[in-house]
Amino acid sequence: MSKAGLSRRPNPNPSRGLPRPPPNDLPARKKDKPVPVHHQRHIRLDEISAAVGATIVGRPNTIVSGASSLELAEPGHLAYIDGDRFIKQAQTSQAAAFVVGRPMAEIDRPQLVAPNPKYAFARIVQQFFTGPDKPRGVSESITRGTDVRIGADASIWPFVTLGDRVTLGDRVTLYPGVFIGDDVTVGDDAVLYPNVTVREGCLIGARVIIHSGTVIGSDGFGYVPHEGRHHKIPQLGSVTIEDDVELGANVTVDRATFGKTVVGRGTKVDNLVQIAHNVTIGADSILVAQVGIAGSTTLGHHVIVGGQAGLADHIEVGDQVM
Repeated sequence: MSKAGLSRRPNPNPSRGLPRPPPNDLPARKKDKPVPVHHQRHIRLDEISAAVGATIVGRPNTIVSGASSLELAEPGHLAYIDGDRFIKQAQTSQAAAFVVGRPMAEIDRPQLVAPNPKYAFARIVQQFFTGPDKPRGVSESITRGTDVRIGADASIWPFVTLGDRVTLGDRVTLYPGVFIGDDVTVGDDAVLYPNVTVREGCLIGARVIIHSGTVIGSDGFGYVPHEGRHHKIPQLGSVTIEDDVELGANVTVDRATFGKTVVGRGTKVDNLVQIAHNVTIGADSILVAQVGIAGSTTLGHHVIVGGQAGLADHIEVGDQVM
């Protein structure tokens, strides 16, 4: 075909198919409403202060009914000021009171002063404005193996699968599509979001949060070459997720070849992280999105691994390394 045959004829209506410019008489976009909290309460500021060890500046009998950001706060809400650069924004916020790191004379509303205001605000939201939903009980639409033990006040949604000899602690929540394999133990107050898989023989600690699509205990990537072929090495170990760990969406934690793969107490793992077989991660570490840790590597306590970092196999990383 000639070049002439590939050319396009002029468009008689150049504006056709293009997005129209917005009319100039549209009303100004309204500020988005804050997402409502699940448990609205009305609490005096001095009650909150006593619970988190903060000092009150202003009226201690101020009533707080919710928590929000500076921008989205409504009358009655408590907000958090993250440093002096947000003072101007706080002055125009509708919040009734603020959590701050120092008394701020520039603001004419009550303040809760705390040495670590961000931590204090998180504690306040957790203690006063969120809380466990009413237990749902165990749905009739689950698949349950033999010798399954379910603790008190559990919430087991439809289409959950529980293998043989599974033990669930008190107040465990399993959302639809969760698969729990044989001989798995899940600790008290754990929450597993939709389509989480925990394979056979793994241990999930108390207060663990696992987000959707994460797989715990899949086979480690182990093969041995022989006569030009790759032959699978059986993966006979397990995985232990210790207390207070949070795993993001689509995380994979492979079972050990022998022994166990361990994610230490209080460690937080972002989305799309790969933790290979026989890895040990210490307590209170942070793994940001798309980190990959190869087999038999050990991380100490309070380690921070930045996004998309890769760690080779059989190495050791000490405590508090970033």
